[in-house]
Amino acid sequence: MNFSIARIIVLSVMVLGLTGCSIESSELSATEWRPPDFLSSKRAFENLVRICSFGPRPSGSKGMAEQQAFLEKYLRDLGLEVELQTFQIRHPQTGAPVEMKNIIARWNPQKKKRLIVCTHYDTRPFPDRDPRQPQGIFLGANDGASGTAGLLELAHALTSQASTAGVDLIFFDGEEFVFDENRDRENYFLGSKHFARSYVANKNEIEYTGAVLLDMIGDKELQVFYEKNSFNFARDLTRELWMIADELKVKEFVPRVRHEVRDDHLPLIQIAKIPACNIIDFDYPRAGLRTQSYWHTTQDTPDKCSGESICKVIHVVWTWIQRNSAKP
Repeated sequence: MNFSIARIIVLSVMVLGLTGCSIESSELSATEWRPPDFLSSKRAFENLVRICSFGPRPSGSKGMAEQQAFLEKYLRDLGLEVELQTFQIRHPQTGAPVEMKNIIARWNPQKKKRLIVCTHYDTRPFPDRDPRQPQGIFLGANDGASGTAGLLELAHALTSQASTAGVDLIFFDGEEFVFDENRDRENYFLGSKHFARSYVANKNEIEYTGAVLLDMIGDKELQVFYEKNSFNFARDLTRELWMIADELKVKEFVPRVRHEVRDDHLPLIQIAKIPACNIIDFDYPRAGLRTQSYWHTTQDTPDKCSGESICKVIHVVWTWIQRNSAKP
């Protein structure tokens, strides 16, 4: 780990007590979100920091390999069945082969009707939108690590509450293995495309009835709008999630379309024909703030993120899982 990364991680740990603190129920009014006992904002933030400690994690990198080993062990230790779905691509710059790995962690693998909760766990190779250091260090605390930490927190919920649902937690590789925005257009969504095609080829084995994609859910200034493609192609699912958020007093879910985002939910919708909703806070920081966006910049670091934000999103998704597991 180089000095700049180490300094970022130390700073993140210093703010851990603030962003990952627990809140006594007596301090909350009836109109505020109440975190369930089985979710831990402290643990979610610690996992985000741990993931960022591996440094940049583009596909095929040393940081990615370390992250893969960490995730596989973590999920197996919780009791989930883990599959590594591997495939190869050519590096867009050198042409050398690059091994890609989707990590699929199954809870109640015997169930034939299943739900998907997914994220990408790779980081973009460089912070290409950084106005000063477009070839600098990109940690992807929100854009990569937050969704990954969220899936780990959801894994804790599934196992500690002995959920009866059939759920696949999927970590997609190669969401944006892009070095040149104009030339590498085919190197988006590599992992989700491979997964979707594999599902279509083997569809009679299991049936996915819905999918939720988590991306950039760790922003301290969390504010999540309907994503346009999700609303257009999976409207019932999208509305259901925002209605659940309203019931749980998660006010950061705003029932209004704001952004159209091309993301890993599109191959699930277009290739696999699975209704899929993207929960993404694309305004980073909060919408309306006159601040340079941290997206794809060196500023996307753990100190900009919150374990509480992650847990609010996971509470909504957990409730959706429980309600849908009861449907025939």
